[in-house]
Amino acid sequence: MDTQRTLCTLLVLLLLYVSGRAYKFDIFKQNLEPQEGDVRLFGSQNISEGRVEVYHDGKWGTVCDDNWDMTEAQVVCRQLNFPGAKSVIIGRDYGQAPGPIWLDDINCKGTEKQLATCVFKNWGETDCSHKEDVGVVCETGSIDTAISSFTHSLDHSISLSDDLGQIFDSGNGCDFRIIVRSPTGNKLHDGTLQMVETTICAHKVILSNFPLFKASVGIDNITVNISLSCQPHFTSFIRYLYTRKMDVSFSSALCLHQMASNFGIKQLKEDIGRLFSKILPDDSTFQKQVSLYKYALDTEDLILEENCVRYLAWNFENFTMSPAWTGISAELLGALLTRSDVVVPDEYFVLQSVERWISEMGNSTSLKTQFDLLSHIRFPMIPAEKLFEVESSSLLYNAHNNLYLENILKAFQFNVLLFGNLTDPKYNKQNDEYQPRIYTAEPWSAAIDLSNTKEQFLQPIRYNNRYQHGYDYRQSYTYGQSSNKFFRTPAHNSLLFKDKIIDWRAYILQSQYDCSNYGLRCESVPMARLVPENRVNLDRNILFRNQLLVMCKGQYICQVQGFKSYMAPITTNGTQVPSYPCPDDKYTYRFVVRPEYV
Repeated sequence: MDTQRTLCTLLVLLLLYVSGRAYKFDIFKQNLEPQEGDVRLFGSQNISEGRVEVYHDGKWGTVCDDNWDMTEAQVVCRQLNFPGAKSVIIGRDYGQAPGPIWLDDINCKGTEKQLATCVFKNWGETDCSHKEDVGVVCETGSIDTAISSFTHSLDHSISLSDDLGQIFDSGNGCDFRIIVRSPTGNKLHDGTLQMVETTICAHKVILSNFPLFKASVGIDNITVNISLSCQPHFTSFIRYLYTRKMDVSFSSALCLHQMASNFGIKQLKEDIGRLFSKILPDDSTFQKQVSLYKYALDTEDLILEENCVRYLAWNFENFTMSPAWTGISAELLGALLTRSDVVVPDEYFVLQSVERWISEMGNSTSLKTQFDLLSHIRFPMIPAEKLFEVESSSLLYNAHNNLYLENILKAFQFNVLLFGNLTDPKYNKQNDEYQPRIYTAEPWSAAIDLSNTKEQFLQPIRYNNRYQHGYDYRQSYTYGQSSNKFFRTPAHNSLLFKDKIIDWRAYILQSQYDCSNYGLRCESVPMARLVPENRVNLDRNILFRNQLLVMCKGQYICQVQGFKSYMAPITTNGTQVPSYPCPDDKYTYRFVVRPEYV
C-alpha cells in the first residue's frame, strides 16, 4: 500500500511540470568536431579496420597506396590508440569515398605521433584515383576480449528503483525532452557540421535533482551534444538516474564516466572510475594507460589520475620500452619522477630513460623543461661505479653541464661522507634525492616464482602416529622454484657501508602450518616474510623500508606492499583484492631490500 501511495504521489508531481522553454547544454566539446590531422577508419563494422581517412581543411579525405606499407600503418593505428597494425589492405571496397585524396607518396619513420607529420606531397597533390585508397587492420591484442566479455553491474538503488525504471521505459507522463546530437565528422554544403539526432523523454521531477540538467520550471527541453560513439549509451545513463542501477561494460565505461563527470553524478563517476583499474594491465603497449591518464586530467578525476600514474610507476621499466614512451607529455614524466614507488633496476636506469626521452623529443622540449626533468634524478642514489660513466655516456651532459657537475659531486660526497659531516644546508637528508625508489637490480632483490605451484601444504603428513613437515603428494604437489630464498645485500648503497653485509632470508608461507613451523602466528595466509639472518653493527640512522612486489605471471606488477615486523600479507582473490587483476592468480614475488638514511 505504501509503495502504491508513493507511486501515485510521484505521478501527480510529474504532471505538475507542464510548460517551458528550451535549454542547450554542450558537453564533451573536445570530442565534437574533428581536429586538423585527425585520422579515422571508415567503411567497416569492425572498429579496428577500414579505409584510412585524414581530416584536413574541414574535410575528410583518403590516402593513396603509393609507397604505403606497415610503417605508415603503425603510425595510423597508434594515433587511434590501438597497440599497432596487423596488416595493410589494398583494393578492398569500403564504400564510396566522396572526399578528396589528401595524401600521396607518404613516407613515415614509424615514430611519428600523427600521420600528417610524415613526409608526403603537398595536401591534395596526387596522381591516384579512389580505387587506390589504402586501408588498414589494427591490432587489438587482448583488449577486445576483455571488452566483449566483461560486464559489471552497479546497484545504488532504493526501494522504488524498479518501478521508476518502468516509468522511464514507458514514457508515461514524461515532460522533459533531452535532444542528443552527435557529429558525423562530415560537413554540409553550407559548411556546418553534419549531425545525427535522437530524443529521450524524461521527467522533470527526477532530473530536477541534478542541477546541471536545468530541468526547472520554464524549461521543458535540453540539447546535449556528445560524440557519436557515446550516443548509444546516453539512454542507459538517463535510466540510471531513475533506478540507480546499470550494467557497465568496458566499451561503455569511458562514455558513462564522462557523462557522470559532466552532469555531476559523483557516485557513478567514482564507481566507474574504479573499474578502469581492471583494464590497465590489458595493454602491453601502454597506449591505453596513457590515454586514460590524459582523460583523467581532462575530467579532473584525481582518483583515476593517481591510479594511472601509480600503475605506470610500478611498471616503469616496461613502460620506457613501449611504443607509448616517446609520446608521453613532460607533465606525465615529471609526475612519475617525483615518486618514490617507481620500480626500476637502479637510478642510473631512470637517468638513461629520461635522457632518451628528451633526445627523441628533440627541439620540441625547451631547455627549461629538460632542466626541470633532470633535476628530479636522484643522483646520490646512482650506484657509485656508474657515476664514473655519466660524463662519457650521457646524451645531455654538455647541454646541462652545470647541473650534472653539481649533482655528481653531491653524489660522490654522499658515498664517502656521513650526513653529519655534510654541514652545507643543501645536504638535507630529508630531500627526495637522498631517498631510494624501489630498486630491483642485484644485489637488492630476490624473486620467488610460484606461478606454476599447485596448492600445497594442505595438511601435515602423519607417519607412525607422528606429524611431520612435508608434502602430501596424494592431495597436492609443487614444482618450480623453492618457496624460500637466501640473498645478501650491503647495509646501504653508500660506499661507506659496502663491507657491512646483511644475509636475508625470504619466505612464502603458504599455510598456517608453515607459520607455526617457524614459530609464527599469521593473521592470514599466504604470507611473505623477509628477515635478516645476521646482525651487523649498523649506523643508527639506517632504517629498512623493504617492499614486496607481487607480479602477475612475471609480466606486470599488480601490487606493492611494505613489511611490518618482517611480514607482509600477500594479496590474492581469496583474501584481499590486488590493485590490478591477475588472471588465475599466477604470481611471482620479488623481495626488495630498501635501506634509507633517516
